[in-house]
Parts: sequence; C-alpha cells; structure tokens
Amino acid sequence: MIKRFFSYYRPHRRLFYIDFFCAVLVGVLELGFPMAVSWFIDSLLPEGNWSTIVSVSIGLLLLYLISSSMQFVVNYWGHKLGINIETDMRRELFHHVQRQSFRFFDNTKTGHIMSRVTNDLMDIGELAHHGPEDLFIAVMTFFGAFWIMMTINVKLALVAIIIVPFLIWLISYSNIKMNKAWTKMYGNIADVNSRVEDSVSGSRVVQSFTNESYEMERFNKNNLFFRKSKLKAYKVMSVNLSGIYITTRLMTLVILVYGAWLTFSGALSYGELVAFILYINVLFKPIDKISALLELYPKGMAGFKRFTELMDQEPDIEDRPNAVEVESLEGRITFRDVTFGYEAERPILNDLSFTIQPGQTVAFVGPSGAGKTTICSLIPRFYDVQDGAITIDSIDVRNMTKSSLRSQIGIVQQDVFLFAGTLRENIAYGRLGATQEEIEEAARRAHLTDLIASLPDGYDTEIGERGLKLSGGQKQRLSIARMFLKNPRILILDEATSALDTETEAIIQDALNDLAKDRTTLVIAHRLATIRKADRILVVTEDGIAEDGTHEELLSDAGGIFTRLHSHQNATIGS
Repeated sequence: MIKRFFSYYRPHRRLFYIDFFCAVLVGVLELGFPMAVSWFIDSLLPEGNWSTIVSVSIGLLLLYLISSSMQFVVNYWGHKLGINIETDMRRELFHHVQRQSFRFFDNTKTGHIMSRVTNDLMDIGELAHHGPEDLFIAVMTFFGAFWIMMTINVKLALVAIIIVPFLIWLISYSNIKMNKAWTKMYGNIADVNSRVEDSVSGSRVVQSFTNESYEMERFNKNNLFFRKSKLKAYKVMSVNLSGIYITTRLMTLVILVYGAWLTFSGALSYGELVAFILYINVLFKPIDKISALLELYPKGMAGFKRFTELMDQEPDIEDRPNAVEVESLEGRITFRDVTFGYEAERPILNDLSFTIQPGQTVAFVGPSGAGKTTICSLIPRFYDVQDGAITIDSIDVRNMTKSSLRSQIGIVQQDVFLFAGTLRENIAYGRLGATQEEIEEAARRAHLTDLIASLPDGYDTEIGERGLKLSGGQKQRLSIARMFLKNPRILILDEATSALDTETEAIIQDALNDLAKDRTTLVIAHRLATIRKADRILVVTEDGIAEDGTHEELLSDAGGIFTRLHSHQNATIGS
C-alpha cells in the first residue's frame, strides 16, 4: 500500500526534492537558533560589545529571512505537490470509472463514487504533501535536538528523554483507533452523498408524491450516523492530543525546575538553561508534527485504501487481446444458444437463438421481465453472455473492440439522458466535431427546427440539468437528432415512444421511421400499433421466443400470445 502510494510522486520528483530540501534547511536552522541564543547570553552580553551584538543580531535577522523564504517554499510548493498528486489520482480514477461496464454501475452507488473522487482525494493530497516531509523532518529534528542537548548537559537531556517512550506508545495506540474511526466515517459520508444524489436527481418524483418529509427523515438518519462516527473519530483524536499536551508541558516544567537547580549549583550557565528550554520545545515540536500526522494519516490512508479498492475493480467487459477493429457492418445479427442472467444462478435467457437479416426491422414484444431489453443490451456488449454466442456479420461481438462495435450501434431509449448545456452541445454529442450544417440537418430530420426557431437563443439555449427545461417529446427528438449525427448501422429503439401523447408520438414515429431506413433496427415496443410495419415480430416470454412472424401472420393465430396482447391492448384503449 505504501509503495503504491509513493509511486504517485514519481512524475513530480523535481518538485518533491525542492520542497524536501527546503524543509530540511528550515529544520537545520531551527536547531541552530537556540545555540545562537545561548552564545548571545553567555558570551556577548558579558563582554558588553554593542557593535558585535548589533552585527550578530543582523546576522540572525538574515537567517530568519532565509528561513522564512524556505517556509514559503515548503508551504506553497509543498501544497502544490499534494495538489498535483491529487489531480493525477482524480484523473486516473475518472478514466477508470469511464471504463467500467454496466454491471459496475448496477452495483455501485453514485454517491460512493462521488465521495472517492472528492473527499477522499482531498485528504490524500494533504497526506501526500505533509506525510513524508513532516515525518522525516520530525525524526531529524528530534534526534538533532537530543544530540545537542546531550552536549549541553547529559543529566538534563536524559530526564527530558524519559517521556518519549510513553509518547510513542500513546501515538501508536491512537493511530490504530483513529484509523478505524476515519474508515467508518468515510463509509458514512459516502452514504450521505448517495442520499443527496438520489433526492436531488429525483426531486420531481419526491415532490409529486409529497414525500419530502420521508426523504428528510432518511437523510437525517444517514446524517446522524455520519455525525456520530465523526464525533467518535474526533473524540479519539482529542483524547490523544490532550494527553500529548499535558505530558509535554509537565516535562517542560520538570526541566525548568531541575535546570534552575543545576544553574544554582554551577553545573549550568544561564545561557545554556535558556537554550535547553528552547531545545525542549524543539524536541517536542516533532511530537506535535506526529500528532498532526496522527489525524492526517488515518484519513489519508483510509481514503487511499478506498481509492485503490475502486481502481482494482477491473471492468468485466474488456477487449480481447486480438479483438478486431470493425470499420463497417452490414447488420446481420445472430443469437446462437445464448444464456444470460444478471446473477449467474438466475438466468433470464436460456438457449436463445434467432437471426436478424441486414436492413430488417424486428420488433420484440412480450410481458415485462421476459428479457426484451436484456437481448438488446447484449448486442453492444453492455453485458457478456454466460453461454452461447452473439455474432454480427458472422463475427462474435466479443472478438470486436468495444469502441468499434458500439460505434456501429445507436440506442434511443424511453428515458432520455441529456447533459447540462446547450441544444447544440447535446445534438453534437452524437458525433463530436460535427459542423453547424450537420447539426442543423440532424435537427431538421428529427423535427426540431420549429422548436429551435422559437427559442431566443436558438441552438445556444441552455436546457438545464438532464434537460429539465424540455418536454418529454422534445427530449426524445433531441436524442433522435444525436442518432442522425451518429449514423449507426444498427439501431435499437427501446420503447422510445411509450411515454408520449398520441400527437407527439406520431411526430416522433415519423422521425424514427426516417432514422430506421436502410438500417438493421430492433424495436422494443409496448404499443403494438407502432410496429405494424415491422418486417418481423418476435414474441419473447420467459421460455424464449414463443412466436415469430409479421403483424398479420401473428394476428391470424387466434389463440396466439400476440393476438391476446393485441386484443387486450385494444380493449384497454377502447375503454
């Protein structure tokens, strides 16, 4: 874990060496100041040479100025080092999350990911700056101060060092307790973030059900858990800091009294006593640094552990070593004895087999949970089959690179996801770098021209988070415009019009019909009237493909599943 942590320093070695050198220089100068004070009191003052005193004082001022400039480097450049490492980790983590497959997002809360990207990495950045530097300087200063104290007075130095073993034990014990407390605290803040993410994203649903009080109660529960764990962590830290404070102050008092007695007995000069008291503070200052690290280290390492746990989760959908980069596909899709389940012990599809010819429009109908959406999720390899194979143009989809495969497939869903930004940016997401003329042509074919013309800012209109300023039909047309830009060879329409009113559905259906021309198109539909013109209709049940034929062929079977679905839907509409 530590070795892996230090690997992030490698790209910033130069900055680390500069920061570290300046920190060492500050530590060395700090060790020299008490000796200068002792010499000042014992030698310069008795001589009474004012010009020498002034000259020495100017020299000390210059040393203070040098030390101050070094402190600036340590504080600013040291934090820059920590920020650089934090930025590298955040970029690496975001890239890693982007590579993850759908199963990862199925099982991981958004709030937990956000907590790792923000809170965890900020604490790691602080540890990256202060950790190695403060630890080394603390050790160097401690042994340096003790060695100088031994040269001044051995008995007094030995009295001062007696307390050190107890302080080391206290710090070690507290470190173990703090590590557990901070780990628990970060788990609870991730739950708080997740609750906020859900409530904010689903604010319209919450308010439509008037469940604000319920959401507040659930949030308060998570928030109180976080408060309790954080208070426990700070209680452990406070007990430790209080113990260190009283121990070091008592020792200072003992040294002051014993040193005064040695001074009265002539074994110690006044300057040496003052220097010794100053060195006591220098000796215990590393303890203060270690105490600060006691708070920082558990938080930083707990965050780094969570960071590495996420980084070590490899995507379950990866390109094979010899995966093919397909440039174009005809669109012949074959399922051959496909078995799949989101959980291995609970398969949804069992030995499923069928073939779709290039350019065909094939509709999937059937009861909810039969696997219609699952079938369409397997084609772009959002999930991998457990058994059997899916081929496109006789090439197993697992033998194609994910990027080239998915670039040939376009998906229009009922629940459209739009990014915060402008209409232009969201349309252009279908093909980054598209020209304005191409964007306008895509908007025209998606029947968006009138809407855009009616907006004061036209294509530069901000649509709000997830397109909240647009209606359902407008969102759907925008997603279709994106698909015209992408121009995929295979098109998947996942209940794309089921949530729309009749008039809007007719407009969008025209756009979809235009989009589906000369493409292999898979349609998942609730409204059977929208698939009358499909080349084939596959009726999917829990037992697989129960019926296969055209709209007319399936209706001719009076006792068939499709006929019952059709009759039931017509009866519902009629009522």
